Amino acid sequence: MPLMRVDMIRGRSKAEIRQILDIAYQVASEEFHLLPRDRYQVVTQHEPEEMVIEDVGLGLPRSTKFLLFSLTSSPRAEADKERFYARLVQELSTHTDVAPSDIMINLVTNTKADWSFGNGEAQFLNGKL
Repeated sequence: MPLMRVDMIRGRSKAEIRQILDIAYQVASEEFHLLPRDRYQVVTQHEPEEMVIEDVGLGLPRSTKFLLFSLTSSPRAEADKERFYARLVQELSTHTDVAPSDIMINLVTNTKADWSFGNGEAQFLNGKL
């Protein structure tokens, strides 16, 4: 159950944002074997000057179409992560106007004890999930 945050430059249409979210959810669902309706996505739009994303010397061209995906989730195997990175970039660059060099992904791991879905409860720990 990853929590997926997507940061982007302001200016995309609602349809474009929904398409990006749908593609990202589909890929995460298939590569990480998520349960149905296990979808938690948050979009934050920024003014261009609020995102400074350099390429650390990799020669990656960046544009105003840049997307930063941050996923917080339980630990995943390295092979699963690599497949997820490759597939997300492939699907987004095929079905949207985002170039592969404009997609950055960060996975942060945590444990079941790190989640409360509401009511101040740790549902993974108290047996409700």
